Amino acid sequence: MSGEKGIKQYLDDKGISQAYLSRKAQIPPDKLNLSLNGKRKLTLDEYATICEVLGVNTDKFLHPRVPIQGEVKEKNSLKH
Repeated sequence: MSGEKGIKQYLDDKGISQAYLSRKAQIPPDKLNLSLNGKRKLTLDEYATICEVLGVNTDKFLHPRVPIQGEVKEKNSLKH
């Protein structure tokens, strides 16, 4: 799961504490902190719950791992 850094930045920008999010999402504070600091991956359920608590879509903090179709064509054309 990616997006942990985006969640941390979102919390900072909105003035939401990790303690509040931990309580509302029912994720132990130590696990949440490790996840938001890149030392532990969030589970899909944890991520969905966090998005629900924050009132955002689940794609808010995700970035595609595969290139967009146009990017694939550009890379392939560079090989020729």
